[in-house]
Amino acid sequence: MNDQIFECRAAELDQDDPLAEFRGSFSIPAGQIYLDGNSLGAYQDAIHKRVQHTLKKEWGESLISSWNQAGWFDWPIQVGDKIAPLIGAGVGQVAVGDSTSVNLFKGLDALCQLQPGRRVILVQEKNFATDGYMAQALARVNPSLHVRYWRDEPLESVLDEQVACLLLSQVDYRTSERLDMSAVNRLAHSVGARVCWDLSHSTGAIPVDVLGTESDIAVGCTYKYLNGGPGAPAYIWVHPSLIEQIQPALPGWMGDARPFEFQVDYQPHPGIRRMVCGTPQILSLAALDAALDLWSEVDLAQIDAKRQSLMALFETALAEQLPSVFEPISPSDPARRGSHLSFSHPNAYPIVQALIDDGVVGDYRDPSYLRFGFAPLYLSHADVLESVSRLTRIMREERWRAPEFQVRKVVT
Repeated sequence: MNDQIFECRAAELDQDDPLAEFRGSFSIPAGQIYLDGNSLGAYQDAIHKRVQHTLKKEWGESLISSWNQAGWFDWPIQVGDKIAPLIGAGVGQVAVGDSTSVNLFKGLDALCQLQPGRRVILVQEKNFATDGYMAQALARVNPSLHVRYWRDEPLESVLDEQVACLLLSQVDYRTSERLDMSAVNRLAHSVGARVCWDLSHSTGAIPVDVLGTESDIAVGCTYKYLNGGPGAPAYIWVHPSLIEQIQPALPGWMGDARPFEFQVDYQPHPGIRRMVCGTPQILSLAALDAALDLWSEVDLAQIDAKRQSLMALFETALAEQLPSVFEPISPSDPARRGSHLSFSHPNAYPIVQALIDDGVVGDYRDPSYLRFGFAPLYLSHADVLESVSRLTRIMREERWRAPEFQVRKVVT
């Protein structure tokens, strides 16, 4: 397939793109192709307006009255209600606040409470590092627990009656490999174990149905495909049949049933609010709330279809332009991967740096992976084709060999 055929195909796909209207909501620097939305989503001008309103009007003029007038107190649940449809949850079932790490700790502790006779937290070894760290921390503060790792063996071979809960990422942050939530939940529940899902690389990118898959607890960040901004607060969902059985590990006053009575003894709120630890991060919630507004207009089936289309074009064009240069790491089956692609190359780091210098922003992950994220709301097929073209020039001209691209930065 020659370049002209690729260009015609990309143009046709963009012409028929039902999501093209959303591209204008995002602010991408001129000349830049942003393939790192799997790490930090793009900025929307609507966020600036909303945060300015919160700063100048709600805080600046109304001051403390905004807890009532602007409804700040209810934002963790109201913002959660905007996330709920994206993960297959119901109204009033998602709380937003704290970081992913803190919510993982709360979720793991909650599931272990439900399994008092079981002593093992089974952790997917390929999880993002903080997931394992939170499991280790819980085991330190609760010496009756210990962590066991699931590596590459069949999952059923490491599940037994000692496992209280599993901690799994639906999408592998390095390879993009995607787990079947329904199948895993069925297997875990068949031996009496529970599952805590990390959906950070799933939400807003691939279909998720926590209720339909009979999940127990799920957490996720909001600064990747949801575009909530750097450090945006995370969310936590607990199956409604479990929530009233849980005493939160971090019982903050705003999760109390009657927070302004300031009781000596904590009495948890009957719903998901009990998982709200402390005072909400109002400025961050304002930014996230604005970022989530457009999702009410988005067809999630179209998100999934465009994701697959963008990724397929990238793979095909790369194989055509640079055959056998990069080793594909991600599963070839679209149903078995998330919304990013990873490729291995011994000089992956300087290649990524050279690409960034040329206006194509991807990222690097150890041990030797180039990682490219495909965010359907603001990427076009023409962007994807141009990114492959720039990568091809870099490789053929060996621009990546420049000394400045060899220096490791703090954030890779």
